[in-house]
Amino acid sequence: MTDAIKRCSAEETAACCCVDVGTVLDNKDCTASYQQLFATQQEAEAMLKTLTEKAKSVESDPCVISHKIETTTDGVQLTADFSFSCEAESLIFQLGLR
Repeated sequence: MTDAIKRCSAEETAACCCVDVGTVLDNKDCTASYQQLFATQQEAEAMLKTLTEKAKSVESDPCVISHKIETTTDGVQLTADFSFSCEAESLIFQLGLR
């Protein structure tokens, strides 16, 4: 049975249907991106404020936030990137937006 257990791979083991957390969260993707079109500049700024507060609530080290608000022919486009210190924080942030 020991050769059926494959550590550090995403394959299921013979004993159960589980994988090592390190194969799912490997800290390679610590940035969460957000893009949305709004009717007004105020709505875009309000959403950026909400997103920033959510990011601050899950960060262990300061989250690096870069954003851009642009006026387009269809409205106001908010684009933001939230770079966390680890992938778990990024995942928690993204799940909190659902």
